[in-house]
Amino acid sequence: MTTATRQEVLGLYRRIFRLARKWQAASGQMEDTIKEKQYMLNEARTLFQKNKNLTDTDLIKQCIDECTARIEIGLHYQIPYPRPVSVTPVNMWKYGKDEHKLWNHTDLGSNPGSTT
Repeated sequence: MTTATRQEVLGLYRRIFRLARKWQAASGQMEDTIKEKQYMLNEARTLFQKNKNLTDTDLIKQCIDECTARIEIGLHYQIPYPRPVSVTPVNMWKYGKDEHKLWNHTDLGSNPGSTT
């Protein structure tokens, strides 16, 4: 990983933690705010830890783009969770009726940076 890429990744990590510190749930409820902040922090830690040993520059760039997109989508829609997937009859047919498959966001391309 180049120094510039490392700085970009660390900057995103810090941005998520600063965002979580200031986060307010759209519902205005303190319990919701706490849950959403905790989700943001846990999700960031988990994904950054999972991807810390990546060496492929294209894959690193894809992860950076996904992270940036998730931040922007979260700010725009005021939700910290990945964008919900619309399940159409075509998706039902294509992926089967197993609910765990329908809500697995990686199967249906809900990855904000995904082109599928």
